[in-house]
Amino acid sequence: MALGLCHRRGSGIVGARRQGRPATARSPMLGARTAAPPVASLIGRLPGSAPGRIIVGRLPGYAPGRIISRLPGPATARIVISRMPAQAAARIAGAAAAQPKARIVALTTVIVAILAGTGTYTLTHGRPAAAAAGARGRAGRMGGAAALRVISVTPGPGARLVNGAEPVQVAFSAPLAAGSPMPILSPSVAGSWQSAGHLIVFTPAVPLRPDSRFTVTIPAGRGGVRTATGGLLARTVTAHFSTRAWAPRRLAELLAQLGYLPLSWQPDHLGEQAAASGSGPGYPAAWSGGGSGSSAAAQAALAYSPPAGKFRWDPGYPAALTSRWQPDAFTVILRGAVMAFESEHQMAVTGVVSQALWDAVLRAAAAGRGNRNGYTYALASKGSPETLTIWHDGQVVLSSPANTGIPIAPTADGTFPVYLRYLFQIMRGTNPDGSSYADPVSFVAYFDGGEAVHYFPRGSYGFQQSLGCVELPYAAAEQAWPYLSYGSLVTVSG
Repeated sequence: MALGLCHRRGSGIVGARRQGRPATARSPMLGARTAAPPVASLIGRLPGSAPGRIIVGRLPGYAPGRIISRLPGPATARIVISRMPAQAAARIAGAAAAQPKARIVALTTVIVAILAGTGTYTLTHGRPAAAAAGARGRAGRMGGAAALRVISVTPGPGARLVNGAEPVQVAFSAPLAAGSPMPILSPSVAGSWQSAGHLIVFTPAVPLRPDSRFTVTIPAGRGGVRTATGGLLARTVTAHFSTRAWAPRRLAELLAQLGYLPLSWQPDHLGEQAAASGSGPGYPAAWSGGGSGSSAAAQAALAYSPPAGKFRWDPGYPAALTSRWQPDAFTVILRGAVMAFESEHQMAVTGVVSQALWDAVLRAAAAGRGNRNGYTYALASKGSPETLTIWHDGQVVLSSPANTGIPIAPTADGTFPVYLRYLFQIMRGTNPDGSSYADPVSFVAYFDGGEAVHYFPRGSYGFQQSLGCVELPYAAAEQAWPYLSYGSLVTVSG
C-alpha cells in the first residue's frame, strides 16, 4: 500500500515534524485525559478498501500488542489500523501536532474500531505490562501459548439418571498434548481415555455402577492438562453426575426367561443380537474387583438399556393378575418374582432390588438355572360364598370355601406377595372387645402384615368370620400351603 506523511486539517492527518511541548488531550476513543507523548500518523490505502489511517504506537511500560504490519522504526513499534470519523481523527491529530519528533502514538488503551455499515467491531489492546502478565498467568498461558479452556463435560454437571454404559467426554478449546495428564473419574473406574481432536473420551471397561454418584476432575496449572503449545487450564474444573438404577424391564426379561414370572419373553431380531452379546460363562463381580470380562460389560450395558423384545402371558391366569402387569415398572408382580428368586437362591427375602440381587440373577441367567417351583397365584374372593382359588403354572389346583374378616376387622383388598411361612404357630392378637387370643393355627402363609392364609377350625366356611385372615378348612389349607411359597401373590377382592 502507498503510505505518506501529511497534515490535512479536515481529516486530522498531521505532519511528523511539528514541535511543541507535551499537551493533555482527551482521547475520543477512551473518554479519559492522558498525557500525550510524541505522536504521528500515516495515511495510505489498503488493498481493495477505502483509505485507512495507520497509527504507529509504542507504549512504554505496556505489553506489546499484536503487530499487524511493520514500518521502519523501533522494533517494538506496533501498527494499528483504524477507520474512524474525521472528527475523532482530528482530535488525535491535534494532540500530535504539538509534539516534537512525532513518530509515536501512546495511548493508555489502544482500540481498533472498524465501522462497517451498521456494525462496529472492536478489539482492545494494551494493558500495563504487569497486569497483562498476571492476566496471562490466570488465563493459563505459558510461554505465550493460548489459554486452555474446558468447553463442555458430558454427562453435564449435575446430571442425573445417566446411562452408565455411555462414555464420559470432555471438550477443550484446543487438542491436548501427547502425554498430558488426563481428567480423573472417581470413584475409580477401570477404563481408558482417548483423544479425538479437541475431545477426549473415557470408555469404562465395565459400565459405571448403577444408582451411584461420580465426579470428573480436570486438573489445572503446571501439573494439569496442557496443550501441545504449552497452554494450561487456569482453574481446576469439577463436574458431578449420578447414574440411574438398572432398568426394571431388563430384570423382568431375565426373570421371565428363568421362569419366575407368569410370562415369557423373547427378543426381537435386534434384541436377540444384543442379548446374545451378554451370553457366556458366569457373570463376574465386576464392581468388587472380581473381573471385568466382555460378558459382564455386555450384561451391564443391557441392564441400562434393555434389548427389544415381547412379553407374552402364559395361558390360564385371570384378569385380576394380568391387569396388573407393566413391563417397565417395578410392580407387585415383579416384586413377587424377586422374592421367589431370593428364596430359591438362599438370599434374604426382602423384595428389594440390590446389586447383589442383580449379580445373582445374571449368574443364574448365564448358567441357565431356572425356577424349580413354578409360578403360583391365589385369589380370595369376598363374594357369596367367599372362596380361595389357586393357580399354579396357569392351571387351577385348588378352589375352596374360605372366610375373610368381619366388618369390624375386614381383610384389606389388594395384591400382596407371601413373605413369611409357618407350618404351625400360635397366633396371638387382640379381639375387637379388647381381650387377647392365642390360637394354634397350621399351614400359615403371611401376605399382608398380620393377615395370612391358614387353617382355623370353624363349623362352616364361605362368609366373614375371621379378624382379617383368610381361613381355610384343614384339608384345603394343607393342599394350599406347598403352593403358597415365598413371593407367590395373593389377591383379595370384593
